[in-house]
Amino acid sequence: MEHGSLAENLSSKALDWKKIFQFAVGTAKGLVYIHEECLEWVLHCDIKPQNIVIDSNYQPKVSDFGLSWLLNRGDVKSSKISRLRLRGTRGYVAPEWVLNMPITSKVDVHSYGIVLLELVTGRSPSIGVHGIDGKQLMQGALSKWVKQQRDVTETWIGMIVDPTLDGKYDEVDHG
Repeated sequence: MEHGSLAENLSSKALDWKKIFQFAVGTAKGLVYIHEECLEWVLHCDIKPQNIVIDSNYQPKVSDFGLSWLLNRGDVKSSKISRLRLRGTRGYVAPEWVLNMPITSKVDVHSYGIVLLELVTGRSPSIGVHGIDGKQLMQGALSKWVKQQRDVTETWIGMIVDPTLDGKYDEVDHG
């Protein structure tokens, strides 16, 4: 695509809040399409920034369906779903895969949530989190770090937003 992948855009650190919001909403619409509007039920199984490409109008498109499952809508309650093998990329994999729980579109929604955190924080889901002084605060899941920030302070949103935005973001955006 004309503007590369979301991963390339994230690493360039050239995203403003408007583009971040546009990428978040556009990706959500893509997931709604594959989960609800296609004739067959599509489980992507690998939602991550590398698999979201940006077109010439800066609209995101879900891509790389190499790990996807195309299922009949009636298969949702069948044993076929429970026999699916673990799929996805470390840092984005939903707990259902690991805990041998029923696999539904929620696995893609979980991965999308991690992508959202990555968009908002400017941080990778699996690298160390560093403080203002540059010292590593923790190694591990981005979602765990965000939850810790939420539990520590009422101004947690400002604590997690990508500092390269220089405070130029809306806590409530109506698009």
